[in-house]
Amino acid sequence: MSGHSKWATTKHKKAVIDARRGKMFAKLIKNIEVAARTGGGDPDGNPTLYDAIQKAKKSSVPNDNIERAVKRGSGADAGGADYQAITYEGYGPNGVAVLIECLTDNRNRAATEVRTAMTRNGGQMADPGSVAYLFTRKGVVIVPKNGLTEDDVLLAVLDAGAEEVNDLGESFEIVSEATDLIPVRTALQEAGLEYDSADPTFLPSMSIPLDADAAKKVFRLIEALEDSDEVQNVYANFDVSDEVLEEVNA
Repeated sequence: MSGHSKWATTKHKKAVIDARRGKMFAKLIKNIEVAARTGGGDPDGNPTLYDAIQKAKKSSVPNDNIERAVKRGSGADAGGADYQAITYEGYGPNGVAVLIECLTDNRNRAATEVRTAMTRNGGQMADPGSVAYLFTRKGVVIVPKNGLTEDDVLLAVLDAGAEEVNDLGESFEIVSEATDLIPVRTALQEAGLEYDSADPTFLPSMSIPLDADAAKKVFRLIEALEDSDEVQNVYANFDVSDEVLEEVNA
C-alpha cells in the first residue's frame, strides 16, 4: 500500500496550493456537516465531528466556514442539505479495483458523474459487491515526522490497538481496526504527538503493481473521479514503487 499512500500524500500537498483547493474545502465542509447531523454539533461528544474539524483546520479551511457547517449540520442554522452516502464499485485500467464513496443530495447526478468519469478514463462500473470484498475497513492516522522515529510513534499507540506503522517519507501512517481509530488518535494526543488526519478508510487485501504507463492511466482516472463534487473518497488496489512514482512525476 505504500505506493498508494505516498501518491495520495504527494497529491494532497499539491492540492493545497493549486486550483483544487476549493474542491477540497467543499468536501471537508461536507464531511463536517454530515458528522454534525449524524452525531450532534458538539465535537467533544462526537469524535467523528472532532476529526472532521481537525482535518479541515489542518487544510486551512477558515474557521467561519467550519462553524457554519457545524450549525447547518446540527440544525442550529437552516439550509443544510440532506446528504446520502453511496458507494460505487468498478475497475480501472490494468484491472485495478476501484471503490468510490459519494456524499450527495442527488443520487442520479452522482451516478451519472461517476459513470462518466469512469468510462472516459478507461474504467468500467461493476455490480455491487464485486469489488468491495477486495478491501478491508481500517482506521488510518497520518502523523508528520517532525523529528519522530517509528519507535516513538509505536510506543504511543501500540496499547491503543495500532496494528502497524508505515514510513511514508515525511510522515508515518498508523493502521488499526476502524473501531480502534478513536483510541489510537486519543493515545497520540495523550502522548503529545501531532497528527494530520484520522480517517476510517478502505485498504486493499491484495495490490496490483503498476508500471509508469499504467500508473499514469490509473492516476488520471482517480483524479477525474475526485474532481466530481459528489465524490468524497476513492480507493484503489494498486501499488506503485518509488522508482515508478519518480518516473510519473518527471
